[in-house]
Amino acid sequence: MDQYVTGAAIKELREKSKITQLQLAEKLGVSDKTVSKWETGKGYPDITLLEPIANAFNISVPELISGHQILNANVSANMIRSKFYVCPVCGNVIHTMGEAVIHCHGIQLQPSDAEQTDEKHKIFIERVEDEYYVRIDHDMTKTHYISFIATVSSDSCQMVKLYPEGKAEAYFKIAGVRKIFFYCNRDGLFELEVVKGIDDKESGYDNSEERRALEEAAKRLFG
Repeated sequence: MDQYVTGAAIKELREKSKITQLQLAEKLGVSDKTVSKWETGKGYPDITLLEPIANAFNISVPELISGHQILNANVSANMIRSKFYVCPVCGNVIHTMGEAVIHCHGIQLQPSDAEQTDEKHKIFIERVEDEYYVRIDHDMTKTHYISFIATVSSDSCQMVKLYPEGKAEAYFKIAGVRKIFFYCNRDGLFELEVVKGIDDKESGYDNSEERRALEEAAKRLFG
């Protein structure tokens, strides 16, 4: 097992729950000295105690092991809060609507932080009937490529997996799309907000500076 619950995690959760070592010990059927040993790193709880410990803090066992509590309040199934987790070993992509504890190949994955597109990662968007044609101006070699493109609306996520030596392009149903994400295997996750007055036209803009100028104009016109 690459990860196991730490004493620091138990202590933090116990203090957040505002219970003493003795109170936690009584819930688990152990002594307060045992809890103290865990929290000072002089011992570990037996694996059979993981579920009772998690229950004592009203969290899941994966949350306990990760030391990170997941708060699901007010998520309301809103896809705009989408997070993307990418395994650096196999390239597996996991999409969630909020925070989660995700493991792949023995690694606890962290959600990718999305950056704004730049000159090395230009995006081209064009409306074709009821779809967006999205193309990324990027090489697609075996060692440097775009892994996926995804669009997100308030109630849906569309994702197209891409592969080396293929094309960095995809079609998506327009249907309320608010954001477009794409992932470079070297430089990480990028995002672009779909802008009314620009991306709903039947033409696209390859020039980044021109697009940004149009975005500013659109914001003033459409708010």
